[in-house]
Amino acid sequence: MNRKSFVFVALLAIVAGVVPAHAQDSFDAVEIRAEPLAPGVAVLFGSGGNIAVSYGDDATILIDDQFAPLSKKIEAAIAALGASPVGYVVDTHWHYDHTGGNENFGRTGATIFAHENVRIRLAAGGNIGGNAIAPSPPEALPVVTFEQGLKFHRNGDTIRLAYFGGGHTDGDAIVFWEEKNIVHMGDLYFNISGYPFVDLDSGGSVYNAMRSLDLAISMIDDQTKVIPGHGPMSNKAELVAYRAMIGAAVKQVEALKAAGMSLDEAVAAKPLDGFNRGQGFIGPDAFVTAIWNS
Repeated sequence: MNRKSFVFVALLAIVAGVVPAHAQDSFDAVEIRAEPLAPGVAVLFGSGGNIAVSYGDDATILIDDQFAPLSKKIEAAIAALGASPVGYVVDTHWHYDHTGGNENFGRTGATIFAHENVRIRLAAGGNIGGNAIAPSPPEALPVVTFEQGLKFHRNGDTIRLAYFGGGHTDGDAIVFWEEKNIVHMGDLYFNISGYPFVDLDSGGSVYNAMRSLDLAISMIDDQTKVIPGHGPMSNKAELVAYRAMIGAAVKQVEALKAAGMSLDEAVAAKPLDGFNRGQGFIGPDAFVTAIWNS
């Protein structure tokens, strides 16, 4: 099973409460790997969106929580850092490879925070990549929501949640550790092969994504540690290059549309052939379509 198919099978299985044997076997094989970034801050890599952890004397704050079957492994990785059980969860957006553990952490007493559109979409269910997602149970829903942002003052840090208009979806939060110069970009930044996933069904827009990236870039510097939604740790230079790639792709597609081409003709013209992004979760034809429909 390829990565895209597995993700959607896993999403549907988790929502239904039943994990097929092949999906469960894949989760059983997942290792949650912790990479410390600064005193009291680490990133966890596993399956699904990258997790950030803030921990210290005050509380443990989790930024995203991957898939539900991984919650015990995530708890064990957090304990290995010397951290207390999770007290707060922040969802960067509503997709289930980032929020699948919400119900488990909510049931153990964690308070969940997110942009208000995340709660709306989780509560209503919806469509991701052509697959119907059922409404989330009450325990999985954010209980604190915001429109533009808020701040945590915990563990000696100022942790800022900011909403710049989304782009990957209509509820993307960017998380800044102001004193420690770390940022979690959520899925506004895919540091992997292929192209960005812009979920138009969830209010995503390539143009909104570019604006959100521009604002985030303006707030960081060359020493900032950048956590992408997927892929290894990154930095400002790589994030700037990613934003430039998106802008160049948009210009290519805009030129074809201005020349009077239809969407099918634009896709057939292969305007991104020279971008050398490799094979990834999202291919060039899908990204051209997302740009066109944005």
